[in-house]
Amino acid sequence: MTTPDPCDQCLPMVDELLTLPFPVTDTDDSTGYAGPGHRVRYLRISQDFWDDDGQAWDQAHAELEACLDDLTDTLRAPWGDPLTVDLEAYLTAGFDGKEVPEPLEYLSQHAMNMRAWPLPDGTHWLGLALGQADKELPLILYAAIGTGPIHQTPN
Repeated sequence: MTTPDPCDQCLPMVDELLTLPFPVTDTDDSTGYAGPGHRVRYLRISQDFWDDDGQAWDQAHAELEACLDDLTDTLRAPWGDPLTVDLEAYLTAGFDGKEVPEPLEYLSQHAMNMRAWPLPDGTHWLGLALGQADKELPLILYAAIGTGPIHQTPN
């Protein structure tokens, strides 16, 4: 008996994310967080790295990056090539006092870039990012949906 690939569960979670309504107030739980006009789902979470010599991080990063690439390839079929969104620019904009909408504010604190697709309805976008809050904490593969236009860098 073969062990199922954990990446196989990512697409159904993204599909579910696309169908869920936005809550009227901010919420969070072990699967992600959401609020008015945005929702973030944790697709995969690695172990933490408190006692790591770098090998476990390298392995976890490679595995999650492979999932990100596989999911990107799958989503490329219906929606084309994703935009590469510079989340670091959104982080800088926030530090400079500019208002950064969610979930971009949250994601910019965890990841440097995001692969994003404007959705066919013209009012939402879907993004995928791989990030980490701090070097000892787990790596997380995120899927996010937001409202409004998505830009490669902040306006």
